[in-house]
Amino acid sequence: MSPVSLSAVVDEAARLIGPRAVRDEPIGARTTYRAGGTAELFVVIDDHAVLSTVAHAVTSSGVAVTILGNGSNTLVSEAGIPGLVVMLGGELADVVIGDATDRPTMTGGPESSTGPEARTVTVHAGGGAALPTLARRASSAGIAGLEWAVGVPGTVGGAVAMNAGGHGAMTSDHLVEAHLVDLATGVERHATASSLDFSYRRSNVRPTELLVEATLAGASGNPLESGARIAEIVRWRREHQPGGRNAGSVFTNPPESSAGALIEACGLKGYRIGSAEVSPKHANFIQLDAGGSSDDVLRLIAHVRDVVARETGVTLSTEVRIIGAQP
Repeated sequence: MSPVSLSAVVDEAARLIGPRAVRDEPIGARTTYRAGGTAELFVVIDDHAVLSTVAHAVTSSGVAVTILGNGSNTLVSEAGIPGLVVMLGGELADVVIGDATDRPTMTGGPESSTGPEARTVTVHAGGGAALPTLARRASSAGIAGLEWAVGVPGTVGGAVAMNAGGHGAMTSDHLVEAHLVDLATGVERHATASSLDFSYRRSNVRPTELLVEATLAGASGNPLESGARIAEIVRWRREHQPGGRNAGSVFTNPPESSAGALIEACGLKGYRIGSAEVSPKHANFIQLDAGGSSDDVLRLIAHVRDVVARETGVTLSTEVRIIGAQP
């Protein structure tokens, strides 16, 4: 694989960012597939000062920018990613428990165990915070309703952008406010859940908008009950979903149907292209062999979509995020 060629635009962005900018960073290795190419330029944004520097570098240079979460829902092509890739860390990945209020509790899903005395409690999370960390921190602090997040191996920023969810709840059920900065334009906004146009696995967050912080709401609850709910979700995931090198559900569920059931009905469980295989355990997961090629996953995704469309008339949409130059 030849590295993505450097450009004057990237050189200017690197100059403006300074020594934090890293050339030819292996990005595929940062995903759960652990495969794929490099980023032409890469930087970790770990505080607001660095955020300001990077935003200025992007708007001034015009460099293409890609925002990376923790790579749990991402497939990077072997050809690599042109331009600048950014991810959040440091204080922008923190989780801070807020104060309880006397507002009515939110009803985010069947896992919310709230009694007549329950109060809304806010949690402030940086866009780079891991959802399982958010769930466990909230649970330990006696906050109910966010237990579902332990089963989503992504970041808060990614969860808001795609309205991630599971086990009867979605991010939109609990989001109070999102602080977003568009790195391409420098425009900053504080958006409520209603203004983000949430629907199933989507929002109006733009690809170049970086979620700096989200405020989410749960309800005052019992840490033991929340801990038991988290343990049950973890047990369910281990029983029903494969581990190893995958990026979770590859396709979104069509209306009134299941992507996994459609793929299985087409006899594709265990189907393989090169180093990639439709999981024998769950047909909506694609596993990659150690040392395998992300481009094999891309080819298998295309094959599965074609077969399901031909056999069932349903065209599946990808839930996994595919970034980089396509083969």
